[in-house]
Amino acid sequence: MSRTRNTRASRLATAGVALTTATLLAAALSPAAHADARPTRATAIANAAQALVQHATALGLTSTEGTAVRDVIVDKSGTQHVRYDRTYRDLPVLGGDFVVHLKSDGAYRSADRATRSRISLASIVPDVSAPKAADLAVNALRAANLGDALKQVRAKPELVVDALHGTPKLAWRTNAVGKDSLGNPVARTVLTDARTGAQIDAWDSIETATGDGKSLYSGTVPLETTQSGSTYNLTDPTRGNTYTGDAANKTDLCIFGICISRAPSTVFTDADNHWGTGATSDRSSAAVDAQYGTNETWDYYKNVHGRNGIAGDGKGSYNRVHYGNSYNNAFWDDSCFCMTYGDGDGTTFGPLVALDVAGHEMTHGVTSKTAALTYSGESGGLNEATSDILGTLVEWYANNSSDPGDYLIGEKIVRSGFGKTALRYMDQPSKDGSSADYWSSSVGNLDVHYSSGVANHFAYLLAEGSGAKTINGVSYNSPTYNGSTVTGIGRDKLGAIWYRALTVYMTSSTNYAGARTATLNAAKDLYGNGSTEYNAVAAAWSAVNVN
Repeated sequence: MSRTRNTRASRLATAGVALTTATLLAAALSPAAHADARPTRATAIANAAQALVQHATALGLTSTEGTAVRDVIVDKSGTQHVRYDRTYRDLPVLGGDFVVHLKSDGAYRSADRATRSRISLASIVPDVSAPKAADLAVNALRAANLGDALKQVRAKPELVVDALHGTPKLAWRTNAVGKDSLGNPVARTVLTDARTGAQIDAWDSIETATGDGKSLYSGTVPLETTQSGSTYNLTDPTRGNTYTGDAANKTDLCIFGICISRAPSTVFTDADNHWGTGATSDRSSAAVDAQYGTNETWDYYKNVHGRNGIAGDGKGSYNRVHYGNSYNNAFWDDSCFCMTYGDGDGTTFGPLVALDVAGHEMTHGVTSKTAALTYSGESGGLNEATSDILGTLVEWYANNSSDPGDYLIGEKIVRSGFGKTALRYMDQPSKDGSSADYWSSSVGNLDVHYSSGVANHFAYLLAEGSGAKTINGVSYNSPTYNGSTVTGIGRDKLGAIWYRALTVYMTSSTNYAGARTATLNAAKDLYGNGSTEYNAVAAAWSAVNVN
């Protein structure tokens, strides 16, 4: 993705900065923020642009590199946090992202960088061709799906600079997609050394949670709809026109710009504005759950964290239900800005439209617009844990008597064939048979849904503390690595700390040690250095062996 190099500060502030002589001069002339008023987003970007000029060396920026603003946070105190993506000779840099922190008067305070490696490549011409990279990615996709007879497989390579895995190198980031034997989508991102053809890393591209209307799981719920003539559409004008449509049990593969086919998203309509029957035989019942899940997630982020929509821009997403053939999955897809739900196979899972699943998957959208945690290794575990943690807090926020808040993930969708009562257990993650309770040097080698256990366990301990207890009728017994007793500080403070750490301090490469630092910084900002909350964060991380 190329970025235009602008020569005026007003343009530079919106499109990022490339450090040519002209942009350096323009940025230096940008007006400072008024000290007597809370800075606007535009002012914060202009202040950050000046900081990039003044601290280019510390940020590792050179004349060959460009930047683009990804996100902006302005605190009530006026302090500002501007998040950037980086390019090198117009190529995206994986691990090039950073956050600039500014004081209330716009002066530079500090920065958090995903990586600190200096980028200097002899050439950006690859030795491995794009078609060869595509073939390697397709082979990796087939291997990851255990020889399933995949159909309609496609791959789209993009040349990037990989700074996430040691010394920066030229690489192909290839998104490979296809359909499995049931016609459901599979996708994998493969990172290939553009010099040697060696695979650097690979991860699943579909982020999953193996995991008035009458809903399947949440009882009768209120819905905001839109009237059109004599009928009503399941479109919510109060939440960015979010709507729910029927995918008609079809699938699509419009992921990362590759469109093989697209399932419909035909908006549900109703004659009397009373939706669903609460039974799976009525296709609109699942739609009620999906729309309700979107509503509660939207409201949680807006009312608790001040975030207006998933992307923070007030625009609604949309939902598709009845996707695929007995599809045991649900996923958020940035390319369509939409949530998609399968019906489950009936034996392992029921329809995957439960409230905490909705909160989990849409939180992947929030993560992609903020820290963009890489979906592999420890950062991948943190990505999944972020969705578990904040998705769980959505469920608590909803305060629905038919689906009361708990620290179980996906408990409503599991069926007898799954063999467990939930997908994951935050108080003691290892109860699922695969997740990690504590950090170890090998935790990053686990599937991201299992390495997430360390952060999930931390979150439970921070909110509720250690030991045995019953909450909302569910029994928990959370152990600690070091035998310590942890006293919880409550769910509200957990959510405030984790959300601020995610949106202000975490970057694409944040690992568990970095998450400890990020959450301590967040607790210090919110409650003070050495506060009860700050000390609780430190104690909870130590209790899961992150020191």
